[in-house]
Amino acid sequence: MFVRYASASVVHPGGFGTLGGLFEALTLIQTSKIKRFPVVLVETEFWSGLLTWMQADLVARGLVVGADLDRVAVVDDAENAVRHLLGTAGVEK
Repeated sequence: MFVRYASASVVHPGGFGTLGGLFEALTLIQTSKIKRFPVVLVETEFWSGLLTWMQADLVARGLVVGADLDRVAVVDDAENAVRHLLGTAGVEK
């Protein structure tokens, strides 16, 4: 239910629960069960392996459309996450 009413999802490094929340949000957006909103992953180095795998295997096998991965932004710190969200929302500083 948290995802249903969210305006964005900012995901920091974490374990299975974090991954579950990330994939839940992406699945609900992909299937149009919730409105599309920004998904931001914080800490490029942490997420790079997962993103590489998703592109190389999921997209390559046609299990996920490449445009689905374009919904995910990757930044290195909270400040850039906020900048991305403000830019995505069209809000000026």
